[in-house]
Amino acid sequence: MDWWEWSAEAFDEARRRDVPIFLSIGYSACHWCHVMAHESFEDQGIAEYLNANFVSIKVDREERPDIDSVYMDVTVAMTGHGGWPMTVILDHDARPFYAGTYFPPTPRHGMPSFPQLLAAITDSWTQRRDEVLAAGQRIITAINERTTPVPEDGPPDAVDLSAAVAAAERDFDAAQGGFGGAPKFPPSMLLEFLLRESARTEDAFALAMAERTLNAMARGGLFDQLGGGFARYSVDADWVVPHFEKMLYDNALLLRVYAHWWRLTGSAVAERVVRQTAGFLLREMRTPEGAFASALDADSEGVEGLFYAWSPAQLVEVLGADDGAWAAGLLSVTESGTFEHGLSTLQLRDEPEDLQRWEQVRSALFEARAQRVRPGRDDKVVAAWNGLVIAALAEAGALFGEPDWIEAALAAADLLLAVHLGAHHGDRLCRTSRDGRAGANDGVLDDYGSVAEGFLALYQVSGADEWLVLAGMLLDIAIQHFADGDGGFFDTADDAPALVRRPRDAADNAEPSGWFATANACITFAALTGIGEYREIAERALGAAKMLAQRSPRAAGWGLAGASALLAGPVEIAVIGTLADPRATNLHQVALMSVSPGAVTALAVAGEESSVPLLRDRPAVDQLVTAYVCHGFVCQRPTTSASELAQLVSTTKE
Repeated sequence: MDWWEWSAEAFDEARRRDVPIFLSIGYSACHWCHVMAHESFEDQGIAEYLNANFVSIKVDREERPDIDSVYMDVTVAMTGHGGWPMTVILDHDARPFYAGTYFPPTPRHGMPSFPQLLAAITDSWTQRRDEVLAAGQRIITAINERTTPVPEDGPPDAVDLSAAVAAAERDFDAAQGGFGGAPKFPPSMLLEFLLRESARTEDAFALAMAERTLNAMARGGLFDQLGGGFARYSVDADWVVPHFEKMLYDNALLLRVYAHWWRLTGSAVAERVVRQTAGFLLREMRTPEGAFASALDADSEGVEGLFYAWSPAQLVEVLGADDGAWAAGLLSVTESGTFEHGLSTLQLRDEPEDLQRWEQVRSALFEARAQRVRPGRDDKVVAAWNGLVIAALAEAGALFGEPDWIEAALAAADLLLAVHLGAHHGDRLCRTSRDGRAGANDGVLDDYGSVAEGFLALYQVSGADEWLVLAGMLLDIAIQHFADGDGGFFDTADDAPALVRRPRDAADNAEPSGWFATANACITFAALTGIGEYREIAERALGAAKMLAQRSPRAAGWGLAGASALLAGPVEIAVIGTLADPRATNLHQVALMSVSPGAVTALAVAGEESSVPLLRDRPAVDQLVTAYVCHGFVCQRPTTSASELAQLVSTTKE
């Protein structure tokens, strides 16, 4: 295959040869992308036909989410569904006139073969060009007429959030946890909202839905019971069989929401998942430069799930007869298999009665599995996803007393500063890097929102002012270059290379939307600095969450979580001391344990003037480490008592 990058040169070549563009969009960990590549793109005859009759462009959706967004909208509009690999045929002005996803090399299940499709497209291009071009223009016109309106009446209020919890309940699977039927994806952002609402309003059912889902995901095959970390989704409603690729964004979001579950309830399951997922991230996803890689493939040796699945005989081979049989019962490994080819995914439906035996078994199986051929790793570093993992590791490291996790978050942040920030021009972010070298693509909105979120978490954990300053700089760029003038945001900057449509979407998907990520970071930044403009920007942007939640709370989870923080204050906690002082460390820890939605924490050295507004004019009491609990910079009386601070931050609700 003669693949081109998305570039003006590729379109110029198509014009010169007078052939259409064949656009294939996928990503490294996509199983069916690998299947289509092996079946078709590596086939000599198909490759020769494509090279002769098309200019073929390959796009990594993780590097160019803007291109993916535009043509995914097209594919869904034309076919009623989307997915990857995405196949789109374009004219010389990038207007699409055919779209689909996977196509087999031979006719199958009523689908035309890929060669048949290509031949029909070539015939249409050469024989009915005017019809083709007109169809492409109609599609673009229709897509551009779709808008994301932002209601004028502000963010969701308490009634709206209560209605969103009720809407989630209608979609809730009470038997197996999660929302909707198969396939089931981890609803990370919605779970964060439910935990926040249960803390804010003591809504028992919001907590019950979150806990049922978090327990079910942790105990099923979605969670790697040996090595930690979550797969992308479950193909069944019972969380038994995952689609085995592991994505950085899923594990960052889930690490954080399980840490928040533990903070709220003290759940032992939550602690286990947090510790094992953090271990997975540090062990398997860190790059030599200190950032975090994008994904692990589902396949090894060309077989999906082969690295993770087991048979009873394999357990016996590693553990011996007694422990092998015990482990098979504990981990739901059956003779017929729960997966494919007589193999089973590992589940931990019940807590082992003999924890010491389980740890020995788990360690032995983990070491044996390490000898298998590992799934491939996509070493690409995505700015937004590293922002999410920075926030998760910094916060979890502080909550669980794990300084190595915080150090890993700091190292990733340093890599973003050294490689991604200013790589192309000014103080702008680039989207991706690899091997410590910046990629060619500019950052999109979620890079700015999620990296700002990560930096704000680092500030609250470390007390180092520079992270707050950098977060504000990123938010200013997002506001200046991505705002749409109607209270929302575009996904691309105003000076980004033009596409047939400038993407703009508030809805969360597998990760928080850039729209809601930026709004949430603005809420935190406003609470720490007292600069009301950032709160006003967030309030207006979160109007989209009210509209989206009426259709599907899962599409607005991050926005609803932000609205919950607005209703709770958010609470502002200033600690006057230094982390070198154990008393300050204690008060700081109590502050970080606040379950009030979106609560922020600032740390100052007593007797020194701080540049952080929340810390100004907050003197120490009797030269002791002191904490202030505030709303909108109006503070209650200061306290030097950790127990009193714990009571103040735990009872601060709407």
